[in-house]
This record gives sequence, structure tokens and C-alpha cells, in this order.
Amino acid sequence: MADTAARSMNRTRERRAYASFGARTSGTRHPLVATAMVLPLAALLVVVFGGWDAVVTQASSVGVMLGR
Repeated sequence: MADTAARSMNRTRERRAYASFGARTSGTRHPLVATAMVLPLAALLVVVFGGWDAVVTQASSVGVMLGR
């Protein structure tokens, strides 16, 4: 039978070690950080897919799919 208690204790230790460095394991990002992360990708999409209209069309389609 699997030794689940030992694995669980190891995961708990890993989480504590990870958290001790100040990293968040869950939660939300600040909107400005999220924006700074997305802007380079958005710029790349504009270049790769041939312009602003294509990017806007794709973003609109994704928004409709997500129900927004």
C-alpha cells in the first residue's frame, strides 16, 4: 500500500521552504504586473499575425467564448 503520510509531510515541508523565500503560492497578481507580462506577447501577436485588426478580432472571439 502507498505511504501517503510521508509524501504529504514532504509536500508540506516543500511548501514551507518555498514560502520562506517570500514567494506566493496562490492568490492574484497585481493588475500592472499582469499587464506588463502580457504586453510583450500582445506586441508579438501584432507582428506575427499581421496587424492590429487581426489581434482585435482574435481577442474579441476569445472574449465571446469566455462569455464576456
